[in-house]
Amino acid sequence: MSLDLPGDLQGIDVRTDASATADLAVCPFHGDHFRSSLGERKTLVLTGASRGIGHATGKLFSEAGWRIITCARQPFDGGRCPWDSGADNHVQADLSDHRAMPRAVAALKARLNGAPLHALINNAGVSPKGADGTRLTSLTTSVETWMNVFHVNLLAPILLAQGLFDELKAASGSIVNVTSIVGSRVHPFAGTAYATSKAALGCLTREMAHDYAPYGIRVNAIAPGEIKTDILSPETEARVAPFIPLRRVGTPEEVAKVIFFLCSDAASYVTGTEVPINGGQHV
Repeated sequence: MSLDLPGDLQGIDVRTDASATADLAVCPFHGDHFRSSLGERKTLVLTGASRGIGHATGKLFSEAGWRIITCARQPFDGGRCPWDSGADNHVQADLSDHRAMPRAVAALKARLNGAPLHALINNAGVSPKGADGTRLTSLTTSVETWMNVFHVNLLAPILLAQGLFDELKAASGSIVNVTSIVGSRVHPFAGTAYATSKAALGCLTREMAHDYAPYGIRVNAIAPGEIKTDILSPETEARVAPFIPLRRVGTPEEVAKVIFFLCSDAASYVTGTEVPINGGQHV
């Protein structure tokens, strides 16, 4: 999924060719990849990396030369997540339990070992359904479900950002929160708790952007629409695609590229925004 290297850079030694170096400077992906080869490797903390948008994001950043530190409830799966040193750079933690978050943050800080953190991507999220797979509404969602969804989708992102503040500040880093189109409209499949948590995360992103800006940390969000992942059935895709202006669902790779932009120097003056990635579905 890496970005194709322009033809005029193929086979050129950028260490000695000034024009090639200038070209790399305007391409964040290849610039990061080149700097990593010189030992100037950036670091990312990513939640929810095992599939879908998170997996595509980890893969893209890894191909750009970044070090990927993951955090999830499950053990690291090297078969699904093929970036280097994945198991050593994985923290197993239950993001739905706020009491476990201090231990998770301590483990992440131990992995960083004082090094700066260039990006934190809060991608993990839960969207529970009813026993028969139906949408959980405001009439049918239990208190336990509300608490679980908000702990993972809203509380974990701010606790991670607070806990890793010093490392983010040292790198003038970037935080990207993954919200959703369902945070701004009622969706036929996403439940009420999930939608509400994503709307709250969008609001939290603006608050964080204001609070973190004086320390050089940018905070943005992306709001994906219908994205082709393992949980999107062919029936659902066929049902929603005709109502999307581009007449198709998106791919995790398309979302990952926007996340990469927001974490790059190309977005150095972008903070407090929520980028819709939905093929025009929001218009």
